[in-house]
Amino acid sequence: MNAPWVKHYQAGVPAEIELPSESLVALYERSVREAGPSVACEFFGRTTTYTQLGEQISRAAEGLRRLGVRAGDRVALVLPNSPQHVVAFYAILRLGAIVVEHNPLYTERELRHIFEDHAARVAICWDVAVSKLQAMPSDVRIDTIVSVNLLRAFPTVKRLALGLPIPSLRRTRAKLTAPVSGTTSWEDLLSGGLLDDSHPRPAVDDLAVIQYTSGTTGVPKGAMLTHFNLFSNARQGEAWMHGAQYRKENFYAILPMFHAFGMTLFLTYGILKQARLVIFPSFDVDLVLDAAKKTPPTVYCAVPPIYRRTAERAIERGISLKSAKYCISGAMNLPDDVVELWESVSGGLLVEGYGMTEASPVCLGNPFAPSRRPGTIGVPFPSTLMKVVTLEDPTVEVTPGEPGELLIKGPQVFGGYWNNTEATEAALLPDGWLRTGDVVSVDADGFTTIVDRVKELIITGGFNVSPSEVEAVLHAHPDVVEAAVVGIPSPNGGESVIAAVIMRPGAELDEVAMRAWCKERLAAYKVPRQIIAMTELPRSILGKVIRKQVREHLAG
Repeated sequence: MNAPWVKHYQAGVPAEIELPSESLVALYERSVREAGPSVACEFFGRTTTYTQLGEQISRAAEGLRRLGVRAGDRVALVLPNSPQHVVAFYAILRLGAIVVEHNPLYTERELRHIFEDHAARVAICWDVAVSKLQAMPSDVRIDTIVSVNLLRAFPTVKRLALGLPIPSLRRTRAKLTAPVSGTTSWEDLLSGGLLDDSHPRPAVDDLAVIQYTSGTTGVPKGAMLTHFNLFSNARQGEAWMHGAQYRKENFYAILPMFHAFGMTLFLTYGILKQARLVIFPSFDVDLVLDAAKKTPPTVYCAVPPIYRRTAERAIERGISLKSAKYCISGAMNLPDDVVELWESVSGGLLVEGYGMTEASPVCLGNPFAPSRRPGTIGVPFPSTLMKVVTLEDPTVEVTPGEPGELLIKGPQVFGGYWNNTEATEAALLPDGWLRTGDVVSVDADGFTTIVDRVKELIITGGFNVSPSEVEAVLHAHPDVVEAAVVGIPSPNGGESVIAAVIMRPGAELDEVAMRAWCKERLAAYKVPRQIIAMTELPRSILGKVIRKQVREHLAG
């Protein structure tokens, strides 16, 4: 590939990767063979070797086969980060079935819409979230729920300690597990023996994962990612982190595995590198730093607020992070002061990258080299092409240096949305170019800067929030006549969800009660941080609310 940006790659990074010819099953099976006694997962101090991981995957796959799961079936995962998540992911793929990832903190309403779309009959679910699946209406048919108790993966001593009648420990236990009935336990799933090794394996072009992503209409769309897409992105990540060693790296699994960024970093790339995944069900800075004292992180990928909090707390506690050599920030803008703070305590550069679910997800990044350019999202990954087109016509490229919509092409680009031909045709051009919906400018060397979004998604905490979805919840409130939801830049990077509402005559805004209304119907990160009453909203000549003007008004 003769592209201008290749000369800025870190020394040793190739312009092209070797494209995979096998599925992700071959990826994990190779790691099990080659890294058998090495630690694959560490969870609150308890370790699982690659040999043990391979056996658990085989047992889980056999359990799923006995439940009737066959090649091409969708199987829902509703799990936080945990060793069980790693096992379940590959057990589903081993059968040739399709993983459908879900945020376990979603409300029943949010989960129901997605389940209606993919129609998975088997769900592997954190026991805390089981009640949401059981509350779904009868037309959402789930034949079997496999419930997962996270405490079963804890070291015995810690598990027993959490059972002591101490209020603080009871609260911790309640956050991690909940009693359930009417389900199959994870332990029962694994109790039926190993899957016959002769069972057919999936092909490289088979569908591996359906990853749901918010759209501008508020209706989640299921991005269909093949084994080829995900394996390719893992190899691209391996090429980019030149110098990372097999069986030597400690990946801190802080980003959620149900998110595309975390899925690729840990479930595919991390396993490809035969790394130790140090797994956290959610980010807790002191738990992270406690782990760092025993298992120093070498790969620490996160979002800007996590980098800031980790660095500040490490300084307070006097804990070294010099082991952290490979650090990529994504999902939101990376402030310069966060870069400076993190690099003052870590052992490497903090670089910004860019991706989207439809690209498995990573497609651009800053090099791990002095050639990196803070404030940009970097240059295309190996085997990735980009071009910038006019907003009026995606087939016409802009004059070099002029802003336009970013288009991406490469082996990591998806093939379309599940059950949504219209959205697929809008996102993918006939020649395979992916429309990102982001307006960028690109300099002569290929370094890319995001200017604006064609889409109006709000990015908060690394997650996409559809303004339309939040507005629909606010509109349903009996006292709200109209609502407009926008993202306002946060000092820590990313955006805060802010809502402007017009109240019905005679009603006054009770912001606390209104946020509580939203919290019952939306995941916590989608709930507006502020709700502001307005007498009118700016509109276009056609009467449509102009969110850009709302954003300017609220930000001013």
